[in-house]
Amino acid sequence: MLAAHTHGGQVKLPLIGTPIVPSYFGPKYTAGHLFEAGHHLFVTTGIGTSLLPVRFRVPPEIAIVTIVAPEVP
Repeated sequence: MLAAHTHGGQVKLPLIGTPIVPSYFGPKYTAGHLFEAGHHLFVTTGIGTSLLPVRFRVPPEIAIVTIVAPEVP
């Protein structure tokens, strides 16, 4: 599953992490690859900002995802 980006929360503080994540699901789905309930999920941090024009310790990213079909015997 590919999900929309969350900007990675835009700010990631040492020892605290990401205090604000623009998602109803909280920091668990801030960014990266997760495997849950038998499903893969990938969330990118995106390239822009929202609300405040700042990013701290959350580099922008453009993800390239290659999907390969399994070989049929």
